[in-house]
Amino acid sequence: MRRRLVELTFVSLSAFAALIALGTWQVERLHWKEGLIAARAAALAAPPIELPASLDAARGLEFRRVRVSGVFDYAHEFPVNATERDSGKAGDLLVTPLRRADGPPVLVERGWIPWDLRDPATRAAGNPPGTVEVEGLLRIPDGKPSWFVPDNDPAKNQWFYIDPAAMGRAASAPDVLPFYVEAGPAPNPGGYPLGGQAHTDLPNNHLQYAITWYSLAAVLVVIYLLLARRERATSKTPTARP
Repeated sequence: MRRRLVELTFVSLSAFAALIALGTWQVERLHWKEGLIAARAAALAAPPIELPASLDAARGLEFRRVRVSGVFDYAHEFPVNATERDSGKAGDLLVTPLRRADGPPVLVERGWIPWDLRDPATRAAGNPPGTVEVEGLLRIPDGKPSWFVPDNDPAKNQWFYIDPAAMGRAASAPDVLPFYVEAGPAPNPGGYPLGGQAHTDLPNNHLQYAITWYSLAAVLVVIYLLLARRERATSKTPTARP
């Protein structure tokens, strides 16, 4: 019986330490996420700045509002498969190169369109000619989002994530900047593309996760005490003589 109690204690202590470690890790993640949320809120609230000239200059400025002007290259529009932020409807994010007079071109994610508006002729009002000024959020893509997202097919103009380098080559603009601008919610003539598609909120469930792990640790302690008391009671019960 004593050996069983020792084994029970060892297993329980190991599990208790693991649960406490997981809860503490979630508390650390909570503080980290709160810092990210505060930084994101500060970036979104800051006044717009001019577009950085390089990736190094852009680092640390993601989700800052930027202002840039140029001429849209409507002949090289890239439809990126996506759902509309608010309604969840299927369609595309419309990415268009913006040719600038004072620097290399930059991609602009102009907003969402339904699939039946892929043909530019169906939304001609939303493609203003000449020089335009765009205000939006600076975004730095980090490659393919995950393994289950399909690969882009530039030859068929089928896109599932934004890839500035590949899109630049497809638009005969190899010098395109390695980041892009996500247009703000200002309405476009004709209603499409529908801007303001950025997902700026960061989920923060780490407090709930920490409470869950710590609660499991507390439950484990209760279970251990009950089992240990039963083991001690069993060991003190006299064995019946034949």
